[in-house]
Amino acid sequence: MKVQKKAVFGWIGVSFTVLLSSLWAYWGAIENFHEGWYSTSMWENLFMLIFQYLLFTIVFTGLALVALRWKKIGLTLHVAAAGFSVWFFSGASFSVVGLMIVIPIIALGLLYYVGEPQPKKWAYRLLIGIPLAIVLALSIPNAIRVSQRMNDHDFGLRIVEGNGVTLTWAPRGPGWPDKGTSWDEAQRICTYLSEDGTTIMAQEQNLWRLPTVDEAVRSMMLHGENAKGVWHPEQEKAVYERIPDKETPLWDVHSKVIYYWTADTSVKDERNAYIIVYHGGVYPKRKTEGQSYLSFRAVREVGD
Repeated sequence: MKVQKKAVFGWIGVSFTVLLSSLWAYWGAIENFHEGWYSTSMWENLFMLIFQYLLFTIVFTGLALVALRWKKIGLTLHVAAAGFSVWFFSGASFSVVGLMIVIPIIALGLLYYVGEPQPKKWAYRLLIGIPLAIVLALSIPNAIRVSQRMNDHDFGLRIVEGNGVTLTWAPRGPGWPDKGTSWDEAQRICTYLSEDGTTIMAQEQNLWRLPTVDEAVRSMMLHGENAKGVWHPEQEKAVYERIPDKETPLWDVHSKVIYYWTADTSVKDERNAYIIVYHGGVYPKRKTEGQSYLSFRAVREVGD
């Protein structure tokens, strides 16, 4: 009976570890090819994949493997990992750090300490095999997609025509910064941007602006062809014949920026403005936000 209880506790620990590591594997593999994988260096991309996007998967799996082999060391490492999480996420609420990270890690350490899953070889196989299969199943097709992105290396003034909209898009510089920018700051820069889009002038120029949501959606492209996007404001939804991607002439493949501000304020909350994602999605975002992956690209009518 004692052996049975140990086996049950052990398999509960293995099951929860597989669940947690698989969830993080799913999130990490998707996010890696959504907001990551932008470096020109393959090694840097792989480093971010492993030590940023798959870190929690590796930690949960590694702790379990150690605990199965060395119980006391495993329990000590689980407690240490929980303590480190408290320090590292000190600004987060208890409902996030405590309930989602600290308590589960300590509970898993105790389950492995008192438990003994049998046969143990299947515990090892499941702990490693399931998260690895998830990462490979999601990463391989996404890696192929990313490798096929169009990049003509032309980051100057671009005239983008199609789907009823023709606009001049600003060149790399103040009108197309490779850093995070709030909505108000983006609007201000557009107002003072020089005619060639390379300089912020001392006086208002009023030549450039942010694109409207409708213009941005209609301008989105895939592999050099217009994606045939249509914006439905009543549903706050963009629909495309072809899903666009992070490609030239509108996007920089090797930039952290994956969201652009648009000129339109949300109809539901004036504190928010709409942003467009490189894959064409449109969402409201607080105007004061300016993370490194959220920026803008100014536009003007052709001939202005």
